[in-house]
Parts: sequence; structure tokens; C-alpha cells
Amino acid sequence: MPFTDRGDAGRRLAHRLEPLADQDVVVLGLPRGGVPVAHQVATHLHRPLDVVVVRKLGVPGQPELGMGAVGEDGVRVINDHIRRRAGVDATHLAEVEHRERAQVDSRAARFRRGRPRTPVAGRTVVLVDDGIATGSTARAAAQVVRAQGARRVVLAVPVAPPEAVDALRGEVDDLICLETPSVFLAVGQAYAHFEQTSDAEVVDLLSRDHTAPASVPEPRTGRTSDQDVAVTAGAVTLPGHLHLPTHPLGLVIFAHGSGSSRHSPRNQRVADALSAGHIGTLLFDLLTPEEERDRARVFDIPLLADRLRSATTWARQHPPAAGLPLGYFGASTGAAAALWAAADRDADLAAVVSRGGRPDLAGPHLPGVHAPTLLVVGGRDEIVLELNRQAQARLGGPTDLAVVPGATHLFEEPGALDQVADLATHWFTTHLSALTHPA
Repeated sequence: MPFTDRGDAGRRLAHRLEPLADQDVVVLGLPRGGVPVAHQVATHLHRPLDVVVVRKLGVPGQPELGMGAVGEDGVRVINDHIRRRAGVDATHLAEVEHRERAQVDSRAARFRRGRPRTPVAGRTVVLVDDGIATGSTARAAAQVVRAQGARRVVLAVPVAPPEAVDALRGEVDDLICLETPSVFLAVGQAYAHFEQTSDAEVVDLLSRDHTAPASVPEPRTGRTSDQDVAVTAGAVTLPGHLHLPTHPLGLVIFAHGSGSSRHSPRNQRVADALSAGHIGTLLFDLLTPEEERDRARVFDIPLLADRLRSATTWARQHPPAAGLPLGYFGASTGAAAALWAAADRDADLAAVVSRGGRPDLAGPHLPGVHAPTLLVVGGRDEIVLELNRQAQARLGGPTDLAVVPGATHLFEEPGALDQVADLATHWFTTHLSALTHPA
């Protein structure tokens, strides 16, 4: 199941919608289930949240066949081609419209409790639902907000069948869907917890101020950092780069793979995604230039783990990173070093993520890893996938194995690295938040 609940799905959608943060955006949830998802998006983007209340105008005797839709403020969208083909005259159309418009007015009043509708004219509207089955409601919502004057319409959902996504692309300016399972039975299949959303929950979420920055404990307020740093590891000094967004949830230290460095484009792609999710990153070189020329050093996991320990100590002692919960992101041999270092008694890590890693090289240290660990492997990286399966059984703490379909060892296939970034961001956000905002 890709999503824990609607809140989890909303946070992951919010990450994908980050490029809209500087635009004039209104977030509209489709009630009821779409509102908790939209709440997370609006909170992350600091943009107003409202509902889009629409009703499909079904053909009499064939209610699943929509001949139009109605929304608030008297908006009506009619597909005359379907209406004429179905033989619906003006009288019957008026009857259907009268019935459905009464439902629109009743639901809008119930959800808003006297608050005016948020205007959308000339603005970018992000339509959010908890998933799409047939797409008829989403299509009606897109038509209604266009009729209300929206400049641009973006449809964002966690899950939908591929055929519905294809059919809806022509109805909106942009469509974002996180999961498109080939075997689709219902929206709820994508969620571990999919309880019905109540009217009271919708009313509560709409009453909140989503335009204000979220409240964050003050010890780490607003400090941003984007600087080159020097990490001391015994007798050597290793160059690195520290980035901290405003109000960071924590800091993830990267351990690159063999033949790579802090400039690894793949690691930098993941680091950018983490930063967008308000997670700080430290990328540094595990070896000096002279050491890199010695091939044996590249595969010296104890040495690499020791360098990672030094970087961890540095991060804990140097502001503005000091005091942040920490995690490790390791790739290839760097993942083995991350797991080796994570097994230390005093490691005290929030989470570990391995991308295409060689956890088998951490061998006897695996049972000592108690931090929640996510192993991400390409589906076509068969040997490494089997090594990760064996290693997963030996890890001492909570663990999960995520397989990216069709991806090879370096995740060079289109979209593969984006999936890695999404998985890592979700894993670290979940476990760093548990420390930053304990229940």
C-alpha cells in the first residue's frame, strides 16, 4: 500500500507541487475525502484552502452518464452533444439541474458555515482528491472552476487508474498522479487506513489558516544555511556542502558510492528533493583525492564508516546543524558504510535510506542497526536486489524494501530517480517528524 493515510498522501503530493509555491494558488479539495489531502497541500504551500462543491448532471435513467455539471454561484456547464444524443429536452434538464443545485447549496453551506467562497478568477487552482476511480467528479470540478474564471487548473491526486489519467489530461492544464496501478479495484486499495471523512473533519480543516507558516519549535527557527564546509576526520580534512532550509525537520548526511563524490548528480537530485521537503542535507567527500586513487580505499567499508562517524560528530557540534535529528542516505558502497556506522551504540539516528546499496558489505553489523531503514533497489538490478532481501532479514530495527520497477543499478531510467527521491523524502519526513514533533 503506497500511502499510510490521507495525511501521508497529501504530504507526498505537496512535495510534487512545490514549484507552485510562489504562484497565486488556491487549493480546492473535493469533499469529503479530498479535503484532508488538500489540507496538507495547502499547509505546505501556505495557500488558502476551500472546497469545490460540484454535482454531475446525470442523464435521466443513466445517472452515470454526465451531460454536464453545476457548481456554486449559478455556474452550469452543459455538454450539448451528450444531452441531444440522450434525448434530454429543456424540461428534463431543468429538473435534473434543480435537484442537483439544491445539493450543491446544501453541502456548501454545511461545510463553510457562513464563510464566503474563496474566489478563483484569474488564479491557479489546484484541485485535490484522495483518488480517482472514473474521473467524472474531477472532470466536473475542472469544468466548474474554469467557468468561475480560473486562469490555470491543476489536478493533483495520489492514485488513479491509468485510463482515467489519460482521459483527464485534456481537461486540465496539468495533472499530477503519484500512483497509477495497472490493476485498479478502488481508491481505498492504495491506503493502509482509509476511514470515511466526516463532515465535522471537513469543517474543522476549512476553518484553519493555511496561509501562515506552520508552527515549529523555536530552537531551530528560521535558520537557513547554504555553505561549503570542511569536515575534520582524524588527520584529514574532507570538503562538504551543508544546506539547511528554513525550519528543518532534521539533517540527512549522504554517503556516496564507489567512484563518486559530494558532486554525485544522483545524490544531489535526492538532496534537492529532501530540501524541498524541509530536510537539511550534508554531502561530503568520504576520501581525499589521493585516497580515491587507491582502489582498495574505495571499498574499505570500515574506513568509510569511520569517515561518516566523523561527519556525524561534526554535524552535532557545529551550528546551525547542531541539535537536529540525523539520518543517513547511502548509495552503493556508501550504503554499507552508513549501515556499519548506524550500528554504533551511540549512533542515535532517526532513519537510514539505502539506494542501490550493498548492505551485505556491512555483514555482521546489520543486526545492530536499530534505526528505521529503507532499502531501495531497482527491479532489474537482480543480484543487488537479492543481496538486499537477505540483508533485510538481518537488520535489527524496523525495515522496508522498496523495488522501483524497471530500474537498473544507477536508476538511470526516466522517472526512476524521482521515485527514489519521493521514497526517501517520505521515509525521512515520517521518522524525522516523529522526533521533531513527538506525539
